[in-house]
Order: sequence, then C-alpha cells, then structure tokens
Amino acid sequence: MIRPTLRGRPRRAAALLAAAVTVIAFCAADAVARSYPFGPRTRAVNDLGNQYVPFHAHLWDLLHGRSDGGLLVNWQSGYGSSFLPDLGTYLSSPFALLVALFPRDEIDLAVYVVTVLKTACAGAAMAWLLLRLRPGRWWAAGLLGAAYALCGWSLADASYNPMWLDGLVALPLLCLVGEWALTGRRRLPGVLIVALAWIANFYTAYMATLGAGLFLLLRLWLSGLPRRPAWAAAGRAAVTVALGVGLAAPLVTVVYFGTRHAYPGRVTHFAPVAAEDLLARLLPTTYGFGSPAVFVGTTTLLLALALPFHRAAPVRVRAGWTLLVAAVALSMQWTPTHLAWHAFATPNGSPYRQTFVLCALLVTAAWHTLSYGVPARRALAAATALLALVAAVASRSGLVHSYAWPVLLAAVAGSLGGLLLLRRLETVPPVATAPTAPAVADGGAPQAGAPRTGDPGRGARPRHRAVLAGLAAVLLVGAQVGEAAATSAVATRLRLNHLDDYASWGDRQRGQAEAVAGADGWPAHRTDPGREQTVGNDPMVVGGQGAQYYSSLTADVLSRTLTALGDGWTSRGRNVQSLDNAVTDAIFSVGARVHSPPDQHQRWNPRDRTPVTVSRQDVPPLVTVRPSAAPTARTGVSAFGPSPYRNQELLLGTRVYTVPELTVRTGDGGRPDRAAGDRAAGDRTGTVIEAPRTKAADGRRPTITARCPAGSEVYLWAPHFSGTARLTATPAGPLTGRFTSDAAKIAAMQRLGTAPASGPVRIELSPTRTGTVPDGAVGCLDTARLRTAVQELKDTGAEEVTVSDGTVRARLPAGSTGTAVLAAPRIAGWRCAADGAGAEPARTYYGLVAVPLDGSATSITCTFHPPGLRLGTAVGGVSLLTLVLLGTLTAVRRRRPAPRPEPRTTARPRERTTSTL
Repeated sequence: MIRPTLRGRPRRAAALLAAAVTVIAFCAADAVARSYPFGPRTRAVNDLGNQYVPFHAHLWDLLHGRSDGGLLVNWQSGYGSSFLPDLGTYLSSPFALLVALFPRDEIDLAVYVVTVLKTACAGAAMAWLLLRLRPGRWWAAGLLGAAYALCGWSLADASYNPMWLDGLVALPLLCLVGEWALTGRRRLPGVLIVALAWIANFYTAYMATLGAGLFLLLRLWLSGLPRRPAWAAAGRAAVTVALGVGLAAPLVTVVYFGTRHAYPGRVTHFAPVAAEDLLARLLPTTYGFGSPAVFVGTTTLLLALALPFHRAAPVRVRAGWTLLVAAVALSMQWTPTHLAWHAFATPNGSPYRQTFVLCALLVTAAWHTLSYGVPARRALAAATALLALVAAVASRSGLVHSYAWPVLLAAVAGSLGGLLLLRRLETVPPVATAPTAPAVADGGAPQAGAPRTGDPGRGARPRHRAVLAGLAAVLLVGAQVGEAAATSAVATRLRLNHLDDYASWGDRQRGQAEAVAGADGWPAHRTDPGREQTVGNDPMVVGGQGAQYYSSLTADVLSRTLTALGDGWTSRGRNVQSLDNAVTDAIFSVGARVHSPPDQHQRWNPRDRTPVTVSRQDVPPLVTVRPSAAPTARTGVSAFGPSPYRNQELLLGTRVYTVPELTVRTGDGGRPDRAAGDRAAGDRTGTVIEAPRTKAADGRRPTITARCPAGSEVYLWAPHFSGTARLTATPAGPLTGRFTSDAAKIAAMQRLGTAPASGPVRIELSPTRTGTVPDGAVGCLDTARLRTAVQELKDTGAEEVTVSDGTVRARLPAGSTGTAVLAAPRIAGWRCAADGAGAEPARTYYGLVAVPLDGSATSITCTFHPPGLRLGTAVGGVSLLTLVLLGTLTAVRRRRPAPRPEPRTTARPRERTTSTL
C-alpha cells in the first residue's frame, strides 16, 4: 500500500493511480468491443484511417530517412504538397515521435499506444492539478483524474482523433500555469508549457487556453486578493500565454496560412442540440456524433451536483464553481459563444469540440465537493434527485438506449454506496489504542465524539475500518471503470455503423508496398499506388508519389486543377483521388502505376482475387519545356473550360482526344430527362440517370452510345453518376468502371476499354442512385498522338532533375525558350530562378509551377518556403529574446544585495511607537 508522507508523494501517487485506472478502463473497453488490437474489428474509422494513421506512417518514414521529401515538401502526396502545415496540424505532438520505436508494419498499433498514453497522461495531469488546488485524499484525486481522462468527449470523439487528445493533456497543465501566475512562481516552466501545448495541437490548445483563462478568473475571485495583486496575477498569466504562443508561432503561423490557401470545403451553420440530447450525454453508454459528450462518470456527476448543497464548503466556492459550470454549458448552445470557442468558424463534423473544457470543470467542481469532506446524506439525496431529473428528461432522447439504464443503476448504486461508506468512516472515529478512561473536556464532562472503551456503537476497530475503506474503494473504482468501459465499448461499436471504416495494415497494404518499391524510380518518374485506393492517403502508407491526398489543408489550386482534369474527390474537395488516365500520367510524369483489386474491406466484390500488377509507360521528365510565351494570369486554373478532355490537352500542349456527340437512353429505350449540372465540376448540362426501382434485366439498362475512332481508348467522365459502367462489343476484354458520388464526393474519369474497328461504342450503365451524365462525357484517346506528344516533351525537356526536400534543380537543353514547367501544383510558397538569377515567385502554367525562359538559361532552380514561416520565426525570435531579457532581469534582481536597515532613532515623546516583535 502506498503511504505518501512527503509533499510530492501524494501528487505522484494520485497521478499514477489516474493513469493506471485510465489504461485499464480504455483497454478493457476495446477488449469488450473486440476492437483492434484486442479483437478482429478495426478501429480505423473515418479520419483515423484516412488521415492520422497515414500521416504517422509518413512521419515514421521521415524519422527513418525513407520518405520522399522532408519537413518542407511531401513529394508523395498531391504531386507535391506543403508538409509543415500538416506537421503542425497532425504530427507536432511530442507523443507522435514514439511511432519511430515500432515496426513499420505495426503503425496501427503505434497510433493506438500513443492514443492510450495521451489519455493516461491527461488523467495524471488532472490528478496533479486537483491536489495543487486543495489538499485531499490522493486516491480520490486519482479517481477524479481518471474520470476526466475517460470523459465522454475523450472516449467518443478524441479516441479516433488522437491529435485532439493533446488538448485534453494541455488543459490541466495550463490551469497549473495559472496557479503559478497567482503566486508569481515558475515563469519559465509556465511559458514552456504554453508553447508546448500550442505546438502539440494549436486547435485544441486554443480552447484549452480559453478554459484555463476562465479557470484563473474564478480562482482570482475566490482568492479574495486586493485589486492590485489580482491585476498583477492576471497580467503575469497574460504575459506567460503571450510568450508561450509567441514561441510556438513558427508552426502556428504556417498552419494559419496553410488554412487560408486550403480548399474551402463545406460551410456549416451551428444549430444547438435539444436539451434532452444534451442531458442524455451526461449518462453512460450514450452516443451521438453531433451532440456534446459530457459524460464524466456517475460518481463525479453526483459530487458536482452535490456541491451547491454541501454546507462544509464556503458559499463563494459553492456559488463560483456551480455558476462557472452552468455558464460554460450554456455557452456551448449559443451561436456567438460557440463561434468564440471554435476560433469563429463552425467546424465540419462534430460542432462540440470544446466539450472537454466543460468535463474538466465538472471534475474540478466534484473535487471541491470532496475536498471539504464527503457530503452529508441530505446533500447526496439532493444530488441523487437532480440526477433522477436529468435521467427523466434524457429518457425522451433517442440517444439513450435500453442498455443505458442497467449501467446507470449499477453505477449509481456503486457510487452512492462508496460515498456513504466514506461518509461513515469520516463521522465515526477509530477506537482508542489503549483502554483508557473516556476523554474529558474542560469541566470533567466527556468530550463530544470521543470513543468509549467497549462501546462499538461510538467507534470502529482498525480492521473494521480497513474493511469499510476497502469496500468503498472497490465500489467507487468498480463503478467508474465499469461505466467508462461500457461507454467506450458502445461508442466503438456504434461508430462502425455511422462512419466509414478501413482495415488495419495487412496483406493488401503489404502487397501494394512491395509493388511500389519494385517500380519506384523517383525522381526520374513517379509511381502511383493506384486508382483502387485502400485509404485516402495511400501514398503515405504504401509508398509512391501519386495524386492522392487528404488533409484539412489540401491546397485550393491542387483540388481545382485535378477536378478540371477529370479527377474525383471526397470530403467536399479535400480528399483528391488517383486519376488513372494516360494523358495525366504523361503530364505529371507517372511512369509506373499499381493496379490492385477493389478493397474487400469496403465490400466491393469480395470474390475478386485479381493479383496486384504494375503497368509502365514512357513519360516526360518532371520538368518539361513548353514553347508558349511567358505564363500570365490567363494560364492559371481559371483558364480551364468545362471539358476535362480539352483541359488535359491544354496542359499537354497537343490535341489527342475526340469528344463525340453521344446519345443517352433509358432502360426501356426512351429519352431521359435533362437537368442542369454542377458548374464547380464543369458539368453545365447533363442527362438524368434514374436509379432503378427494381432489379432490371441486362438488356434494360440505361445506355450511352457514341462514335469513336477505331482502336482509340474510351474514357467516361461522369462526376455525378453512381454505379458501374461497362463497354460492350469491344475487341478486347472491357473494364468495369465504378463511379461513386453524392453531396460530399464526385467520381473520377475512368477508362472503359478500346473502341471497336467499326467505330460505334455502347456503354451500359448500372446506376445505384439517381445521377447525371454530362454532355461530352465520352472521350476517345488517340494513343499514337499521345506517344508523339510525349516524345516531343522528352526531347525538349530537362536532361537531369534532382529533388531534395523543398528544392528542385533541372538542367535544360541549351537555347531553351518558352516556359519551363515543373509537374507539381503551384501552391503558395514556390520561388524559382533561371541559372544564377535572383529567385522570384513562381509563375503558374494551368495550375503547375512555371518559369519563363529567354533562351540563355541552361538550368532552373525552384525552392519552396511555406507561407508564414518567416513571420512566425520573427515572432518566435522576439518572444525568445523577451523571455531571455525577463529572466536576466529577474536573476539580477535576486542577486542584488538587500538594503541594510537604517539605524533606529529615538522616537519623539509625542509619537506613538509600535513594536516590531
């Protein structure tokens, strides 16, 4: 048994207990849910599988020197994307570095361990803070710290958004910095903690800083300090935060400017949830994607509800913490304060990402209740009545399922039983160790509350007290671990029903990685991991250098350029896909392409056992020379037209497509309706393809007919069509194109096969939902013309290209004129120079990096510097210099000898003298 006696031991013991309880409950929940790594069910749902695991895999490659690119440019994704903004958004946590200790094929396990470790550290930090606020039982602080770490927001939302967990860790640490500001201590550690919190994840650190500010204001009010000392403490806290954020500025400004240049995505408007849904999320085993997960455990909730009725606590404490909890809860439901919590932009997805702040305040209120002694039975009865009222209102919510009630009743029984046992131990003193006479007070009367020898009703023997204490601990710990594990298990299972999920690393990824490694030739050519993607960031997981890229910071120019070329995307434009097209492969120097069967985890034709293959084609180098004049604004992305085939020809510089007139017929041979298309995708007019009401026969499917030159490759571009398309009556085996589109995604152009010698082509459609086929949907590629165009670009292109992180150097043929084009999107930050001339902002050639040539240059050099890096570095330098100056002044002041006291003089008889003793 731990017996803390020194000053630091209770906090360390509480922190260790909180971490241990957190880990046990977290892992037990996954074991119950049979989730990875304790079962066959994947935990890689939504962005965890699509973004966070791939980004950590890329970090693993970067730390082991195996990535294509460095800190500035990620050459594996999006044909060359800015990496520092992604690093600051997803990977800047110190915990992320731990993935380097795991094998590469255990990247899912590495991310899971990091998630568990962050959650445990959050509980330990909260337990440490609670004992810093008020003295109390170390084990109670440990349990409440675990309650914070296992709050509903952590289990339901942040467990699959691991970078948010850095905010969960940061909040109690920032509150601790506020406590130091109150006493004027530890300025340097405070600044470093703020800086580390903002570097780890600036998004949740912003919310945690707001929460810590409210926390500090209440502490100032409760401290009763005079006005000047209170203002001084607030000033110290403000300076600490300013200096800490300033030190984090080199990363924060890069992320900020990266966000400004990102594709806008979806604009959402906040709508508060109903009161019954808000109260329902206080209960165990409730889950809802768009509601605040404020579950903190029944014991914590009962203690927080009992605080207003706990007479042992001062009135100011009871009123202050109760009002702050209520105010923060209401602020989550009001649009202006909702926007303030989220940096004045309603987030896509869950709109209650600040919920962990309310959970922290509930835990802190519960600690203040318990630190003044276990509440009396009346206070506990009042808290139980309030909890019953909450449950009654919440019962009208659809978020509460039948299995929530037995879990809640068991948790209430365990919590109340444990608290009542603790209350009994507090009110009943132990039996005296020696058979002495009853203690007497002044006057000879027995002292109130003193035990009498042989009177078991007035005291408890040590063994009996130990049994009661052990039983109370079992009830409280069991209730907390049980309901937290149940809540986490339910959330894990329900997420699989509501969100997309992806398989962990396995045979599919291993086969893709081996195929990519065997064909890789970077930077002589790119190797695309394939159209049949496993996750949205396949190049980071299995290697290669493709178009695929999914990030909150996907550049606007990348998304618009690839969309204009016929590419598809999901997540409303921020997840661009691979484009399996011979022309775009030539434009972007994709010399090798991996072809995989559909991912069986996504339930696409599980019987397909097609092996992984690699196709190669002759492509130009990464830097080519176009004979056109210097790029102007007219050669930007806005110069693209509605047809992706003509847009590809603009970038290629040669006419290679025939775009025939087409005829669309319904399954019964009739003419379908016409409808306006999506201008953002270049689909100005289109033909409606109705979803089948019944399973149609093969001969009654909608069809598209057109006439293509014999032997040409047939492509279909239908961004707003869902289903499959198949070319019939072809000399070679046709391909089946799969198209998926909805409000958040559009389908990519796909190759269907080769046109027959007779010329007419017929495409059968099998729609899965109502969609449209645009005019000009069919393109017929002349492969001979394409080979000629590629050879011309090779003859005039760069003779040698070297790439190192953010620098590209190319040696050009002598006398090159026109425009040198780097096959990379012209994202903000590129600067180029011809020969030894001064670098200037790069020009744009239909969305790609371009450099004008005058015939005298024999080489070009393009360098990339993320926007905001110089500004952030300057701010960080000023903050560091200010911190050093303040530290120097403090040190000088401490070393300055104290002034000697002046000799006393005899006081005048008429003056009153006061002794200083």
